[in-house]
Amino acid sequence: MSHFSTVKTELRKREPLVQALHDLGYAPIEGHQMVRGYRGQTVKAEVAVANTQGADIGFRWNPSTEVYELVADLALWNEPVPVERFLAQLTQRYALNTVLNATAEEGFQVAEQTSNVDGSIELVVTRWDP
Repeated sequence: MSHFSTVKTELRKREPLVQALHDLGYAPIEGHQMVRGYRGQTVKAEVAVANTQGADIGFRWNPSTEVYELVADLALWNEPVPVERFLAQLTQRYALNTVLNATAEEGFQVAEQTSNVDGSIELVVTRWDP
């Protein structure tokens, strides 16, 4: 019996997902990876974060919904924050990276970035038109 859980997300692009994991201090591994769980059980994922305790975090592409889903053995979750908080932090960094990439492609530059006490992030971007 598998102990793995699948958690729905709104993470649609790999690059901002990988960058968000880096931003949070993780070392994601891309490509087809085996995510480890209870008693050595494994499941395939496209992005994985290895855990020295043996319960990895993975993100598996779901072609029917076109999003990356979190796959992990939640009974062995050993991160400093609960899975819900982890996903909230990851989603925020994902959104920030998506906005930063899109604004850079449009020729904008970040003039100011502020992290507020409530956890929100404010951006001011500028673009000089010739």
